[in-house]
Amino acid sequence: MPLDPQSLTPGARRILDAAATLFYELGITAVGVDLIAARSGVTKRTLYDRFGSKDVLVATYLAERDQRWRAEITASLDRPGLSALDRVTAPFDALAEWTARHSRGCAFINALAELPDGAHPARRIAADEKRWLLELFERLAAEAGIADSGLLARELLYLHEGALVVGSVVPGDAAADAGRAARALVAARS
Repeated sequence: MPLDPQSLTPGARRILDAAATLFYELGITAVGVDLIAARSGVTKRTLYDRFGSKDVLVATYLAERDQRWRAEITASLDRPGLSALDRVTAPFDALAEWTARHSRGCAFINALAELPDGAHPARRIAADEKRWLLELFERLAAEAGIADSGLLARELLYLHEGALVVGSVVPGDAAADAGRAARALVAARS
């Protein structure tokens, strides 16, 4: 179970910040607790005292990233003047802004690829984020009066996640391209 990122001590916060950077840049399985401790300026004992295990640290990293991502999407949905149809594709605007700052793809997809054990607490957080996004697309499509909002939601999720996967390896702006495709798909269904 992840720790609450808002209730961390300053030392634990340094550990989480260092781990987040390392996990995202190098990969979860490639990063050991020795490197995290060294980067955060604490001992391994302090790391284990604060988090108990690397698994809890990984889960806390993804839980915090999930909170930030959901806040980013919520902010895109709260922009003034959006029509119900614009709201359906607003997560693609958030994606374009997010990927401009985070160039190594999706931390959740990366975690799902690196952590095959379905019982790993971080894997559950990553899978929950994907389910949340699917449910959000479906709710927004239903609010916009689009028939078969479930099918559209799945199609939008495929576009969204595909942009995350290929965005760092294929030339072009995958998030912007996926956003245009999403808007065309929504327009065709409305």
